[in-house]
Amino acid sequence: MERKDLTGRAALAVVMCCMLSPVAAQDRVEATVQADVVSRYIWRGQDLGDVSLQPTLGLAYKGLSLTAWGSVGLSDPDDTKELDLTLAYKTGGLNIGVTDYWFSSPNERYFNYAAHETSHVFEANVGYDFGPVAVQWFTNFAGNDGFNGSGKRAYSSYVEASAPFRLGGCQWTATVGAVPYATSFYADAGGFAVTNVSIRAVKDIRVTKTFTLPMFAAVSANPSTEKVYMTFGLTLRP
Repeated sequence: MERKDLTGRAALAVVMCCMLSPVAAQDRVEATVQADVVSRYIWRGQDLGDVSLQPTLGLAYKGLSLTAWGSVGLSDPDDTKELDLTLAYKTGGLNIGVTDYWFSSPNERYFNYAAHETSHVFEANVGYDFGPVAVQWFTNFAGNDGFNGSGKRAYSSYVEASAPFRLGGCQWTATVGAVPYATSFYADAGGFAVTNVSIRAVKDIRVTKTFTLPMFAAVSANPSTEKVYMTFGLTLRP
């Protein structure tokens, strides 16, 4: 009788552990440490540099994340250095966030936030992942923003739609992005302009039984400036 009772308690304990394990996993703080090496730094259809190293350090907990991302030129020491800090929250398909972009030009001092001098740009974003397609809207609300045709702050914005899919053993993403109104921040867009049409593929290359090396390639076109870029990169992570 005592053995049956112990067996019942053991079974109950196993069931409770199975029920609680997913909750515990969701409550865990997750860290990201990785770095990309890219043949060219292309951002939203803009050419921002040659061969670059782009490290990422981040923490995430229950949909809330804080991420630091940087870029430094490897082939051209004169390329602009960048450090971005992003605070974001995601629930279901909805995501919102705020990013502090910092560039080493026009001001190399990081802690200079003075108007008309700072190299910081502050951007807010909101988006929704519908499954087949994800849509994002980004708007600069402070810092070293661009100007519109009247010489006033443009509150520069960028809207993007992306669609992921698998094909030929690779993970693909097709993206179309546009600047909705005039701003000097995005290659002197004089009004609505499609600035980014791209297709990107990622494939994991198995190096050992426990280590894979993600490699990616992309073709990006900027119809507004009539330029096309082909880029390649790899991701290093534990």
